[in-house]
Amino acid sequence: MRTVLDFSPLHRSSIGFDRVFELLETAARSPQPDSWPPFDSVKISDDHYRITMAVAGFGRDDLSISLQDNLLTVSGERRTDHVGEVLHRGIANRPFSRRFELAEHMQVTGAGLQDGLLVIDLKRELPEALKPRQIPIGVNELSTAEPRRLQSQAA
Repeated sequence: MRTVLDFSPLHRSSIGFDRVFELLETAARSPQPDSWPPFDSVKISDDHYRITMAVAGFGRDDLSISLQDNLLTVSGERRTDHVGEVLHRGIANRPFSRRFELAEHMQVTGAGLQDGLLVIDLKRELPEALKPRQIPIGVNELSTAEPRRLQSQAA
């Protein structure tokens, strides 16, 4: 049983959160994704994240990673198969495509494949304009000029 969420009251009382509401509505509408291949997502630090996918049997040439408009897509398709007659297939080798919606300013910093695990490192890199900055406090010339003007008008 799926419950449909109504975000219209939130639209009336908030400005600039359109992307968040779109993500929530898309998640509510989309069917449950396939759980294969399994993956872990880990927060390493405040701005560093890692996705680790179990892709046993896939080589570097069988995998593809792309990033477009904050959508990270990891795809795999085995191009080679076992030599000989397969008596039992227990290692999944079907093609897959797994998508991850990334927050704004997330960058893929690297990817590696070792021991059947695909590791993708991510980092949030805020532009200088969005980073917190200190505003220097100077002398306000208007505050010293006003009393002089008032004194001259009084004379």
